[in-house]
Amino acid sequence: MLTAAATLALIAAVVGGLLWLADRRVPQRSADPVHRIEALLPRIQCGQCGFAGCLAYAKAIADGGAAINLCPPGGQETVDQLAILLGRERLALDEHRGSASLAQIALIDEAVCIGCNLCLRACPVDAIIGAPQFMHTVIADECTGCELCLAPCPVDCISMRPRLSEANA
Repeated sequence: MLTAAATLALIAAVVGGLLWLADRRVPQRSADPVHRIEALLPRIQCGQCGFAGCLAYAKAIADGGAAINLCPPGGQETVDQLAILLGRERLALDEHRGSASLAQIALIDEAVCIGCNLCLRACPVDAIIGAPQFMHTVIADECTGCELCLAPCPVDCISMRPRLSEANA
């Protein structure tokens, strides 16, 4: 029994030492400007900025190929934080990208929904559930308010509503 405990302690010490050494030798992600920029974005991968996800947008910002004001879900607060981080001029949020907001969620009128699955396929975060030819519904805790489900709906049964805070619920 004592031998097994000593062996486990030795293994733990060796693994701990290796982890400490790896931590010292591997560069931290937070030092990389792309990852610092991405950390400020909502990371919902909606594509409203015109890029294929938040990492691609962060790379474009870091390379100077994109403005800092193209993220509707992040809102003006994200634009301001990016300006501070990068030492750039504060810009107004680009209103042409949509009005998505984490303060709103999609709501499906289930009496009108025809179960076409188009909204389900458009949702970048899988916040809509349903089966073909059956009504669909939104998982409120997962919805990011990106509005990407609105356009594909052929019967206009989806609307955006303010997210109720826990204080209002």
